[in-house]
Amino acid sequence: MQGNKTESEKEVGLLEWYLSNRKKDLIPFLHLNNNNPSPSEGPAMGGDESLQPSIDSGQARLKELGYKQELKRDLSVFSNFAISFSIISVLTGITTTYNTGLRFGGTVTLVYGWFVAGAFTMCVGLSMAEICSSYPTSGGLYYWSAMLAGPRWAPLASWMTGWFNIVGQWAVTASIDFSLAQLIQVIVLLSTGGQNGGGYAGSDYVLIALHAAILFIHALLNSLPISVLSFIGQLAALWNLLGVVVLMILIPLVSTERATTKFVFTNFNTDNEVGITSYVYIFVLGLLMSQYTITGYDASAHMTEETIDADKNGPRGIISAIGISILFGWGYIVGISYAVTDIPYLLSEDNDAGGYAIAEIFYSAFKNRFGNGTGGIVCLGIVAVAVFFCGMSSVTSNSRMVYAFSRDGAMPLSPLWHKVNSREVPINAVWLSVLISFCMALTSLGSIVAFQAMVSIATIGLYIAYAIPIFLRVTLSRKTFVAGPFSLGKYGMVVGWVAVLWVATISVLFSLPVAYPITSETLNYTPVAVAGVVAIILSYWLLSARSWFTGPVANIS
Repeated sequence: MQGNKTESEKEVGLLEWYLSNRKKDLIPFLHLNNNNPSPSEGPAMGGDESLQPSIDSGQARLKELGYKQELKRDLSVFSNFAISFSIISVLTGITTTYNTGLRFGGTVTLVYGWFVAGAFTMCVGLSMAEICSSYPTSGGLYYWSAMLAGPRWAPLASWMTGWFNIVGQWAVTASIDFSLAQLIQVIVLLSTGGQNGGGYAGSDYVLIALHAAILFIHALLNSLPISVLSFIGQLAALWNLLGVVVLMILIPLVSTERATTKFVFTNFNTDNEVGITSYVYIFVLGLLMSQYTITGYDASAHMTEETIDADKNGPRGIISAIGISILFGWGYIVGISYAVTDIPYLLSEDNDAGGYAIAEIFYSAFKNRFGNGTGGIVCLGIVAVAVFFCGMSSVTSNSRMVYAFSRDGAMPLSPLWHKVNSREVPINAVWLSVLISFCMALTSLGSIVAFQAMVSIATIGLYIAYAIPIFLRVTLSRKTFVAGPFSLGKYGMVVGWVAVLWVATISVLFSLPVAYPITSETLNYTPVAVAGVVAIILSYWLLSARSWFTGPVANIS
């Protein structure tokens, strides 16, 4: 009788019921040593029908793919969205890279370039969401590549994707928390009188110390249970949404001098002081602000093993995070741009904020209106909190990627990084992520050019990792890919190819020189940095990993 079944028998029965009722062919778990049998379909479960609705489709699919449920599955669809949305964080990306958009094209690049990058990024996100729905595991991109590449290419595809993804994520965390350290430094500078009033400007070593302290706090927070991180993530999402609304209305309202609507939507700034006069070239370089901002949404995929009904809610997290970021980000850009009247002054290192454009906009708006810039400093504090949340969510995503990659033995000392504590948190992966991100930031002490090259991996490196599984889905797996609950249907191939071509395009565009004449100080080291990563990853593969890394490894029989 049903009532006499043990708990383990019930669990097996529930899984059999789920497998027998899947409306798509099962995809055998891909592992070259063939020790992991693909799940078999059994008869539909009879007996107590009330048990059937309690099945979590994401957990059942995870077992089907060959993995144990080791992390606590406690995230709702909103929590999953919140983590990606907090990493994209339009307040973070736009504020910290606003100088780039302002210098290369000004308000035209900012206003229209945002939608150009946003539209193509949505194609990337839609393709990723479709694949995520079929393979909802913490491994995310590298696991997808293994499943889509076929037995022959799975290990290499998985290896390349995983390392690009993980190095890109470390670079993202390094750049976010370093940006927060810089913002705090600017807040202190303005609070103590500003650049022209004897304000305090910390040294490079003070900046690194701030960066280390921020990373340490983020590591502590990420050592807490996922239920706590879920709450903080939701708070972060609401903070970003409300912060954007407040600032996009408040700043132009307070400003005594406002730009005209014609200026905001038609002014194209060519006064970049770097010797570039081509309108097209200038516009392309200005796109970096938008593309850098709308990244990191793969976090929704990395959190799927902790998300309820992940095969449905993971894709929803990716798409909603991108879509809402595009809308709110554009509002923030337009609102702030109405306070832009003198671009050369905003970019000048002689202004009160030392050349930090948005900080100068906020500070000047309140100073000119009320006689002091305190209100502007408070507004910068709103942004600083958003950047803090962004960095915290980035560490969360990092650690889950490290956890999954080491679970499959891809990292040195993998058993150590795969360890989960009593709170079901991959604690060692958390601290490894912040340590490597800190080491990346140390390059700024030697050369800011070297640090910028390191950070450039954050954009191009991550997008290469995004593109590899999409490329495999539209080529090698174009006839064999079986979609999950979220499917693009007949549009999957078209959207996938658009996504791949866009990533290829930005990989070239963002490697172009950003100043002329080209010298050691003005050279764009992005292609050097990316080529260096490729060389290291491939060398490691050829010299060692190809003899032992076989791709994702199931941990249940």
